[in-house]
Amino acid sequence: MDNNALPMMKMNSVLFTLMFYATTAFFAVLCALLAIIPGRKPMMLGLSAYTKFTRWLMEVIVDIKVNVTGKERLPESGAFIIAAKHQSYGDGIVMFSEFFDLSFVTGDHLEKFTLLKTILRKAGAVVVDSCGGSDVREKMAREAERVKSQERRLLIYPEGHLSQIGTQHRYRKGVYHMYKDFDCPVVPAATNLGQRWNQSEWRKYPGDAVIEFLEPIPPGLSKDEFMERLETAIETRSIELLDMENLGALNPDDIGKTVENHSARAKREAREAKEGIESHTPIELNRGAKS
Repeated sequence: MDNNALPMMKMNSVLFTLMFYATTAFFAVLCALLAIIPGRKPMMLGLSAYTKFTRWLMEVIVDIKVNVTGKERLPESGAFIIAAKHQSYGDGIVMFSEFFDLSFVTGDHLEKFTLLKTILRKAGAVVVDSCGGSDVREKMAREAERVKSQERRLLIYPEGHLSQIGTQHRYRKGVYHMYKDFDCPVVPAATNLGQRWNQSEWRKYPGDAVIEFLEPIPPGLSKDEFMERLETAIETRSIELLDMENLGALNPDDIGKTVENHSARAKREAREAKEGIESHTPIELNRGAKS
């Protein structure tokens, strides 16, 4: 990259970050007010406006252009699950800008914010204990039945954590339980958006990015077969989508590595402690370590 472009890129990143948080705060208040109105549609319109406006900011301020492909592979009717790679705060924003009434799975850590708690409940989000456990399995089964009865699309991130671009976390079995409870197709989704907006980092990198819907996985598979098929599809295609001519936030040495960051380790240990499982010290994989 031209060194003369770096100061401008940093300035644009700062400007976008300020605009992003200001926009988020404004729409959080607006959507909380819209949540008071009977019915879900007014608030979902507010969420749709927020995500479309934020996506516009991505394009005009930091020159991130996201192309969403493979929508012809989505089931034409009925409920289904989207199981997506999660590399960026921008992932969910782009997904919501593509679907008007999208349900999603999220951790209960967001409920500590009163406005977000109100919005999550009205949006029909599936809010689960971030630490996991057997009680989460029961709650997810109940929520799956509710979302399915409404014939809504459900977005879930099977790794449970944001991944450093090029890497992956261990896939969590909760996605299989949702697949089994829904008894409907699961559409894998791959992406390379992390190259342009890596995780929650303030610095952004201009360029093109892709979110691609892959071939749906039909219902009825065993847990092992389903998990292997899902992970292989998402990870293989996400690596194929990497732009090796405009690396952005990507460190090529990270490609294909499995990591356990501090957040993932803390949640796993908390989950094990909650279930009374003796915790064994795993190999912690930092950014440059292989599994």
